[in-house]
Amino acid sequence: MPLLVEGRRVQLPQSAADLVRAHPLLEERARLLRGQSVQQVGPQGLLYVQQRELAVTSPKDGSISILGSDDATTCHIVVLRHTGNGATCLTHCDGTDTKAEVPLIMNSIKSFSDHAQCGRLEVHLVGGFSDDRQLSQKLTHQLLSEFDRQEDDIHLVTLCVTELNDREENENHFPIIYGIAVNVKTAEIYRASFQDRGPEEELRAARALTGGPMVSIYDAKTEQLRIGPYSWVPFPHVDFWLQQDDKQILERNTIKKKPTMHDVLERTTLVALHPLPALSSTPMTFWEITPISFIRPQLWAEETPPLAPEVGK
Repeated sequence: MPLLVEGRRVQLPQSAADLVRAHPLLEERARLLRGQSVQQVGPQGLLYVQQRELAVTSPKDGSISILGSDDATTCHIVVLRHTGNGATCLTHCDGTDTKAEVPLIMNSIKSFSDHAQCGRLEVHLVGGFSDDRQLSQKLTHQLLSEFDRQEDDIHLVTLCVTELNDREENENHFPIIYGIAVNVKTAEIYRASFQDRGPEEELRAARALTGGPMVSIYDAKTEQLRIGPYSWVPFPHVDFWLQQDDKQILERNTIKKKPTMHDVLERTTLVALHPLPALSSTPMTFWEITPISFIRPQLWAEETPPLAPEVGK
C-alpha cells in the first residue's frame, strides 16, 4: 500500500522541497520543528540509539520513556509509531542498506501491533542537508521509496530532511537539526542533544564504523539493552590513525567541521578497533565480542559480564 500524506498518495519520485510544496501541512510541521530550541536530554528514562541501530518500545515500558539520537549530518533519523498502541521505533539511518532496513523497522513495530484494534502507522523523517555529494538527497529518496513499497498504509507526518533541514553560512551548508528525541508516552518529537550516549558507546560506534548492518538493541519484553555479538576484520591502518593528534583526525575525516561518529574517526573508537597489545603481532582475521546485556533501574547496569574478545583465524 502507498505512502500517504493527509490520506492522499504521495507521488514519487520528487524532491523533499517539492513534496512539502504539494502538502503545506508538512511544510508547516517542518518549520515548527526547525524553530524549536534544542533540549538537552538527561539520562533518566533515555535509550540512546547510535548510527545503524534501532530501538522499539511502547508506553507500557517501565524503564524507557524517551528514545533519541543525534550527530546526524547526512544521516536521517526515522521514527515510526503505531497510534493505536503507541509502539514506537527510532532508528539512525545512513543509507548503507535502506532496502533491508525499512522492512526491519516495519517488523519491529508489527511485533507490538499484531493485536492492535485501531490506529495507524505514522512515520517521521528528520536529518540531512544540502551536502556537496548529495548523500542526503539520495537517502531521502531511498527512505521515501522504500516506505512507499511496504504492504501497510504508512502516513508521512513529519518531513524535515535535506534541503528542508539546511542552512548556509559563508557559502557552506550545514544541517539545522542534528538530533531528535521522541517521548514514547506522549508521542512528542522534539529537537534534542545528549551527553549520555551509553552504555558501551565506543564499542557500538566501532561496530558501525567497520560496516556492521542495522541491529535492534533493545528487548522491550525484558526491558534489557543487548549489545552484540559483534565481529569485524581489523580496521585498516588503525596504527597510523592512533599516531595522529585529534586535530589531524578531525580535519581528515569531518564533513563541514561537524564531527560525528559517521564523519570522524574518534580516538576512543579507534582504540576499541585496535588489537590487544599482547596480540598485536598475531595475524588476525576478525574480532568477536560476546553479547552484553544491560538493565536500567536508574542508569544502565551490566547484567551479564562481558567475556574477553576472542581472536579468530
